Amino acid sequence: MVGKALYAPKRMNKEFKRLLSMRGWETVRFKVQTEVPELGSTSKGYREIDGVKNKVGLEVQFGKYAFMIYNVSAKMTIFQKQGIIDCGIEVVPMKSMSRPDMSTGVSSFEQMKTDLEYRGVSNIDIPVFIVGVDVKKTSSKPKPA
Repeated sequence: MVGKALYAPKRMNKEFKRLLSMRGWETVRFKVQTEVPELGSTSKGYREIDGVKNKVGLEVQFGKYAFMIYNVSAKMTIFQKQGIIDCGIEVVPMKSMSRPDMSTGVSSFEQMKTDLEYRGVSNIDIPVFIVGVDVKKTSSKPKPA
């Protein structure tokens, strides 16, 4: 947005990861491989989660909306099925932070809560605590003397 200072999601994610690492959270990555016999090919890659500590998975997501839902509805289930986590925490911005102060396409705690409520419970779900964060906004006006 021209002429407007916005929060940088990549920098915020990086800072969260740095601070969490200092507190014992470790990034976990494992290789995946899928055979596609219809095409005669193999797809290789990896899955990674921002942090794991005491079998709790943690994802910090200030990016696009689809990644927030993927983290909770797919990624955390995959890590649970691998025996890496038992439950998860998803950190996302509150609407009051994402709408005016971040680029377009960033979701919010409120939107995620709505979608999960309307989706309902699934037999593959694991417990995930969704944390909405905001910033303390201060006035740039000088304080009266």
